[in-house]
Amino acid sequence: MPSDPMSAGNSVPEGLSTAISLLKQRFGERLVTNEDVRRQHANTLTWIEGEPPDAVVLAGSTQEVTEVVGVAARFGVPIIPFGAGTSLEGHVNAPRGGICLDLSRMDNVLRLNAEDLDCTVEAGLPRGRLNTYLRDTGLFFPVDPGTEEATIGGMASTRASGTTTVRYGTMRENVISLKAVLADGRVIETGGRARKSAAGYDLTHLLVGSEGTLGIITEVTLRLHGVPECIIAAVAGFPTLASACDTTMAAIAMGLGLARIELLDPLVIGAVNKHAGLTLDPLPTLFLEFHGTPAAAREQVATFEEIARSEGATSFSSAVDEAERKRLWKARHDALWTVREAWPGRTVLVTDVCVPVSRLAECIAETEIDIAASGLTAPIVGHVGDGNFHALALHRPGDAEELAKVLAFAERLATRAIAMEGTCTGEHGIGQGKKRLLQIERGEAVSTMASIKSALDPMGILNPGKVFDRP
Repeated sequence: MPSDPMSAGNSVPEGLSTAISLLKQRFGERLVTNEDVRRQHANTLTWIEGEPPDAVVLAGSTQEVTEVVGVAARFGVPIIPFGAGTSLEGHVNAPRGGICLDLSRMDNVLRLNAEDLDCTVEAGLPRGRLNTYLRDTGLFFPVDPGTEEATIGGMASTRASGTTTVRYGTMRENVISLKAVLADGRVIETGGRARKSAAGYDLTHLLVGSEGTLGIITEVTLRLHGVPECIIAAVAGFPTLASACDTTMAAIAMGLGLARIELLDPLVIGAVNKHAGLTLDPLPTLFLEFHGTPAAAREQVATFEEIARSEGATSFSSAVDEAERKRLWKARHDALWTVREAWPGRTVLVTDVCVPVSRLAECIAETEIDIAASGLTAPIVGHVGDGNFHALALHRPGDAEELAKVLAFAERLATRAIAMEGTCTGEHGIGQGKKRLLQIERGEAVSTMASIKSALDPMGILNPGKVFDRP
């Protein structure tokens, strides 16, 4: 890993040192070239090796972002947007060096429109802090990727989702409009606050999921939802993963008002029990949540139990108590760290496939067979209400042979999902790690994406090396 701030990338633009000098004059101590800080702003949550930028700029406003982009565009220097660094596919790496644009200081709620159920926030605001801000309004922002620290801008950039997708949708459904800085420094607003519009191209949803490659999101207008009158959590244990998946499919087909439906396999349950002090049977298990009026929520719970029992569920329990619910969901959200704790010294490659719900049981069953045949340890968790699951493939750091085996498994899993009319990434995005899989999944459509990229970022300075390689 290079320690010279002028040599972090493989191809350093000639004007890099001049660009950094100019930005140093403008931002002073908010431009940092310290090696430790640069390393912190490279990827840390995946198997992909970190690639630090040459400098980090701590921006405080859209205007400051335009200034940084203007200097970068003038000298052809790459810009890598950074929120909280919680992405899993190398999104914040700097493979060509350049300047990391840290938006974490842009963390304000700019406007709350309670009557219209929307708000506008700066991109660096963590989702946990947004819901704390909304706590006394009777409203909440529902998209829950499993970490309080994930920033709204980062979530929009990766088209994030999570445990509540089955009822409330992903970032795609919950972003109304954006403010973004383009590669030439222009600032655009992609829409207003109306709930629908037929005015021109849908630039909002072009930028949502673009992973910082088309523009730098600085403000986001979000849909909010009313806090449900009643919330009931439930846990159901099953003899097989297939029976848990079949139950999920039947419940979805019936139109039950499920707010969350999460799958944890026996390995994860064992780790969760130890970590969180739960006493669940080490079986394939569904964690559920129901939202509605007290009568409606109780009726949904009873109906789901009936479906689960008919599919062979061996246990079922529910709870209204808020503390118990929070304990349950914290255990689910901590699953990745729990697995790491249960297998100390191992690194985790987190896969992220999604298939039509009708193919979920089949895909998971084939994946179980693949894991066993490969001799791997790969616990499974998933947002099964929308057909999305993750195999947490463990391997020893520095063991090239074992890493190769894990990578081969991950590719087989992704191509399996694609063959079932699914996707190689339900919510994590492409980043660096899945560029080849995107080609397999989208084929000629990738060349159309590249054309859009070239039109909006002709010099290729916005988060280069992500989603696909420039031709």
